[in-house]
Amino acid sequence: MLFGWNRVGPGLHFFATCMVALGTLISTFWILASNSWMQTPQGHEIINGQVVPVDWLKVIFNPSFPYRLLHMSTAAFLSSAFFVGASAAWHLLRGRDTPAMRKMLSMAMWMALIVAPVQAMIGDAHGLNTLKHQPAKIAAIEGHWENPPGEATPLILFGWPDMQREETRFKLEVPYLGSLILTHSLTEQVPALKSFPPEDRPNSTVVFWSFRIMVALGMLMILAGVWSLWLRWRGGLYQSRPFLYFILWMGPFRAAGAVGGLVYDRNRPTAVGGVWPVAHQGRRFCARRPAHEHQPAGVYRRLLFGVRGGVFLHDALDT
Repeated sequence: MLFGWNRVGPGLHFFATCMVALGTLISTFWILASNSWMQTPQGHEIINGQVVPVDWLKVIFNPSFPYRLLHMSTAAFLSSAFFVGASAAWHLLRGRDTPAMRKMLSMAMWMALIVAPVQAMIGDAHGLNTLKHQPAKIAAIEGHWENPPGEATPLILFGWPDMQREETRFKLEVPYLGSLILTHSLTEQVPALKSFPPEDRPNSTVVFWSFRIMVALGMLMILAGVWSLWLRWRGGLYQSRPFLYFILWMGPFRAAGAVGGLVYDRNRPTAVGGVWPVAHQGRRFCARRPAHEHQPAGVYRRLLFGVRGGVFLHDALDT
């Protein structure tokens, strides 16, 4: 894809691009099936202290898998859209107003307008699924420590969850809104962190803020799509410098939103939900694999990431 632009015909290049996209989606399926099983395991038995699959369909299609697959796939589409949009905005801001740049920006903004609200709806469904199967994670995300009798759960907009003091300090909250968003009810309570043993609680400080970073950037993506539609209607989509600068910065910010989502989704006290504690998993891994065996792989991955990132940026910003 990157180095074959002038070496093969446009049809073959387009076919190769489609194959890479399809292969990535297939990889996404299996990666997220594995990760989702670690979050909401089923279809297994514990035999002689080992986790043994007994029903592969249940292992693959575990309760959180469909939601995580849809949420991450739409996140990938949005990341691509804003990367393309940021590249087009860069060129347009430098005076390279060509049909190719206009098409890049137009396609990216149509994708943002359509997919960003869809991802928000999928995220809501994913949250309800998480509340059902991983209530401690939801309590940590909300920084919600206890339920006073008869009171609905507020939504804490900002604050600082303190794991030692078991409270969220400096909080700004909206009454009833937590219950409304998470249970679609004004009276039902959300499970509180203090109802779970300390060893079963995710790190609320980390997931509280990583989740809010993800949501805030998601709202900005929806704003970008709506703003682009308004500018398109006014005939100024390719000339509005404030909008182009906004899209330019949304390129890296969108990636930060994806990282925030990964941080909150992966943070949990067990490597396999309710089955295998993270600390135990780390000891078993380190016992089998000395540090010098996996350090070269880490160095290789970082070098590869740096080279690939440099090539992507060069191609995106090159004249």
